[in-house]
Amino acid sequence: MNPYILATLMFGLGLGTTITFASSHWLLAWMGLEMNTLAIIPLMAQLHHPRAVEATTKYFLTQATAAAMLLFAGTTNAWLTGQWDIQQMNHPFPTTLITLALALKIGLAPVHSWLPEVLQGLDLTTGLILSTWQKLAPFALLLQIYPTNSTLLMVLGLTSTLVGGWGGLNQTQLRKILAYSSIAHLGWMILILQFSPSLTLLALLMYMIMTSSTFLVFKLNKATNINALAISWTKTPALTSLTPLVLLSLGGLPPLTGFMPKWLILQELTKQDLAATATLAAMTALLSLYFYLRLSYAMTLTMSPNNLSGITPWRLPSLQLTMPLAISTTTTLLLLPLTPAVTAILMP
Repeated sequence: MNPYILATLMFGLGLGTTITFASSHWLLAWMGLEMNTLAIIPLMAQLHHPRAVEATTKYFLTQATAAAMLLFAGTTNAWLTGQWDIQQMNHPFPTTLITLALALKIGLAPVHSWLPEVLQGLDLTTGLILSTWQKLAPFALLLQIYPTNSTLLMVLGLTSTLVGGWGGLNQTQLRKILAYSSIAHLGWMILILQFSPSLTLLALLMYMIMTSSTFLVFKLNKATNINALAISWTKTPALTSLTPLVLLSLGGLPPLTGFMPKWLILQELTKQDLAATATLAAMTALLSLYFYLRLSYAMTLTMSPNNLSGITPWRLPSLQLTMPLAISTTTTLLLLPLTPAVTAILMP
């Protein structure tokens, strides 16, 4: 892609998110979300592969539907209450409708079906943008409207953790596994949204760091399925020994970074007398943990006769920058000791 066009699209992505962050009016927020969608569509379709074009079309249709719902809900709110302010959502109907529209935008279950299909059709770089950056603007709106319909949020959260765990069990494609992982993590964030928005923000930040390092590892190995991952040890042995730790951090095992948000969220849910919800969420985390362990096993504990070796990759020097990978991997593995400092900042 022409670097000038790429720069323009990246600027559009950044500007769309920034407009949504800065807006207090529903029309401006909607405009920012639309800019976001329109800027990423050429990035998604740049491969000119039928799957990429199909994924782009699916993404465009779902995002357009969600944006239309959002605009309709904003207009309804203005009609019912006489104002367009995002933080003054007092009527339950538009608030519920907007929550559902934003759930469709980020891919929460039960409106998640588009996310694995779309992510599977993209290259890993665009997939990384879709899994991390594209979640920021909808979450900014969710944190601002502070939805009060607790039943809806609980249902969305628990369904997402369950679907995210269950859906990834039978997958061999890494991008689909990461899509289901994304759905499960978003479910955890939505569960805690009404009780502690700062914890939602922390979980989102940790999820972005861990997902970035996972995508960058797969990109360096040019791996898109488990078989390609299983022969990565011949190419990058040091990274192959670290990758299982990154994956287990995504699964939320101590003493890795991914344990921090899960630990704090379970603690907060228990404080709110929701021990049953906390137990169910913890049980669904085990489902996710299974497929992360499966990837770790394929990478580090299997050799040629026991796995179907993919096409042996060319051993060409990689052009990928290693600094972002180094920083994200280090933070994915080593941030758990900062938990007391994080809790002091977030929950004074």
